This record gives sequence, structure tokens and C-alpha cells, in this order.
Amino acid sequence: MFSVGDIAVYPAHGVGVIENIETKEISGNKQDFYIMRILENGMKIFIPTKNAKSVGLRSVVSQAEVDNLYEILRRKDVKITNQSWNRRYREYMEKIKTGSIYDIAEVYRNLNIIKTEKELSFGERKILETARSLLVKELAIAKCCKEEDIEKDLEELCNGMG
Repeated sequence: MFSVGDIAVYPAHGVGVIENIETKEISGNKQDFYIMRILENGMKIFIPTKNAKSVGLRSVVSQAEVDNLYEILRRKDVKITNQSWNRRYREYMEKIKTGSIYDIAEVYRNLNIIKTEKELSFGERKILETARSLLVKELAIAKCCKEEDIEKDLEELCNGMG
């Protein structure tokens, strides 16, 4: 259960703030909704409170989870499947849609590894940017620091310096 003012994460859209909880009548049924504004672009999302968990609405990761995420990003010994870019694209989009920051971190790491070996397709570059943006926003809030600091961390982690 979230309250007005809480920061939460909505899958594939990222970090937002619960601005209100409203009751609306739909087809004769009253239903409560979280009114969430996504920080990245100001988009408003109405989320039925009773479906919040099933749609993947969750709290921002804890500091302990940040350490685990950095470990995922640090790993370079991962086997990247040798599949076509469009199959990889679909697989990575599915991972991003889960809303799991661990899945997003894997996508970010894997695309950075691929990028060192060959040029990414347009779609892969878009996914890399989406994953980077989702990670930066959430990690900056989790670590109470500036987004620029997180961007620097990610850059160092993916270039093997972290």
C-alpha cells in the first residue's frame, strides 16, 4: 500500500510519485486508483490500488539491493547468446517490461558488452538508452545522490573500472 507523496516504480515507465489516491466509478463499480506522475516525463498513470502488485508497482530498491545491482553490472563473464538482433531486442524488451531492476541491469550490461564487439542496431541503442535512463533515475533516488553521479558509476562499471 502506497501513500500520497511516496516514490514508487512502475514497470517500463520508471520512477514516479504517488500524487493522489482517488475513487472513481467505472461501470457502476467504485474503485480506488493511485494517481502517479512519472518523474522522467510528467506522464500521469492511473493504477487501480487492488491491482498495484499484479501490474508490478513497487518501492524503490534499498541500499543493499544497489550493491547487488552493481555486482550484476560488474560481471563481464556472461554468455551473450548469438541470436539475431531482433530476437535479442524482443527478449530485452520483455525484461524491461517486467519492471525488475535486476532484469534492467542485465539488459544494460549485456548491451554494453555487445557494443564493445559490434555496432548496436537502432532498436538496441534505444533499449540501451531506456535501460540506462530507468537505472539512473531509480539508483539516484535509492542512493540519495545526483543522476550525474550514477551515470558516472554506470560508465565506470561498464568499462571495467568499477
